[in-house]
Amino acid sequence: MIGLITIITLFSTWIALPTNWLDIGGFKEENGIDVQEGLDLQGGLQVVLEARPAEGQEVDGDVLSGTRDTIERRVNALGVSEPLIQTRGDNQIVVELPGVEDPQAAVELLQATALLEIVDPRGQFLPVGTRVDTTLGPAVDPAEASATPGDGTPGEGTPEATPEPVPTETPAPASEAYTTIVSGADISDAFPTQDQLGTIVVGFELRDEASGAFCDFTSRNVSQPMSIVVDKTVINTATINQPLCQGSAIITGLATQEVTNLSAQLKSGALAVPLEVVQSRTVGPTLGQDSVDKSIIAGIVGLALVALLMILYYRLPGLLSVFSLLIYTAIVFALFKLIPVTLTLAGIAGFILSIGMAVDANVLIFARLKDELRLGRSVRNAVEAGFDHAWPSIRDSNMATMITCVILYWFGRYTGASIIQGFALTLFVGVVVSMFTAIVVTRTILRVLLNVLPIHNRWWLGVERSEIAGPPAAAGSTGD
Repeated sequence: MIGLITIITLFSTWIALPTNWLDIGGFKEENGIDVQEGLDLQGGLQVVLEARPAEGQEVDGDVLSGTRDTIERRVNALGVSEPLIQTRGDNQIVVELPGVEDPQAAVELLQATALLEIVDPRGQFLPVGTRVDTTLGPAVDPAEASATPGDGTPGEGTPEATPEPVPTETPAPASEAYTTIVSGADISDAFPTQDQLGTIVVGFELRDEASGAFCDFTSRNVSQPMSIVVDKTVINTATINQPLCQGSAIITGLATQEVTNLSAQLKSGALAVPLEVVQSRTVGPTLGQDSVDKSIIAGIVGLALVALLMILYYRLPGLLSVFSLLIYTAIVFALFKLIPVTLTLAGIAGFILSIGMAVDANVLIFARLKDELRLGRSVRNAVEAGFDHAWPSIRDSNMATMITCVILYWFGRYTGASIIQGFALTLFVGVVVSMFTAIVVTRTILRVLLNVLPIHNRWWLGVERSEIAGPPAAAGSTGD
């Protein structure tokens, strides 16, 4: 058992060390073994989005869950590490983006409905910013209408985009309802790319069934305009230079950030229901680092005071409990990095509280050990009896704590309170490990110590000679 404990301790200590320390073969860096900091530690953005359904539209659990999945795909496109996206109640979605650099752009990306349509403007060059009404339907006959502007096939002759900036929200004729040739649902993939001139554009690929319709429409409407509409607003109008039959095209005339956002939105799909930001909170990295520094100081001071009290009151067992506590800290921190657990201030609080739980187990064991010695038992028998009799209390109290942690985690997940989840998770992990270190590690080390270094003076175990009831059966002996 002592060999297993040694291996676990060495491995946990190695994992717990900073990633660039003793990184043998680049294992830790290659597998991304590092501390995952939450929003309140590294800074970032927290947004609460609330569904605002259109008249006649209902928002149920399935709609909200689907919207959450769409938001998650958009966040993944941002490249944010350890984001948190979850529903809250029956109409809200909570989004936490640690380390995001441009909060405003992130909010716009999350909130935009991103309903893309390629429409037939009936021969008109609709200006950028024009609000239009659209209707789904098959491509119209070329004798009855013009064509659709601007998406070309990279490498096949990209249509020339001719955006005409005008005041936004310019209304289209009230009686017009332009036919949608391709919608966002027809897009299988979207990505930033470059046109023949090296300009950053949005490239997209169509599904098979939509590709044929798009090819047919552009073949019949060469030299006619085609409009790209997002959320009923024209973002680009361009001329069809040639038939587009490769199942792919591009959208031009957008700034670099607009290209990135629109690509992510199109790839993730349109939102099932419009969302409105009801709460937005930005946390600066400076505040986060200051919180980390203070938490570390608090942890060190608390651990030092606990260690001092244990040594003064329980003496040698107290010293062993401090050593077990260091092993406990290494194991827990290694688990946080391996799982991984996203650490927040509340999570750190749960971790520090679990240290107290670990000490509490040792207090129960050593108090029972002292009682057995006072009854005149030999040291070895007193050690075994102390652990055996304290175990039921340790088991019951820790099980109660773990059940509470599970309830807190579920409650935090349901309400979207990630702070509660972080606290519950770190406390749960800490309590489980504390049972291992208190019952297995401390007991094994104490047994080994008694075999190597027989203890004749019970003072080292925290018991004065005057406290022993009658002469012990084998005074000074450590044997059974």
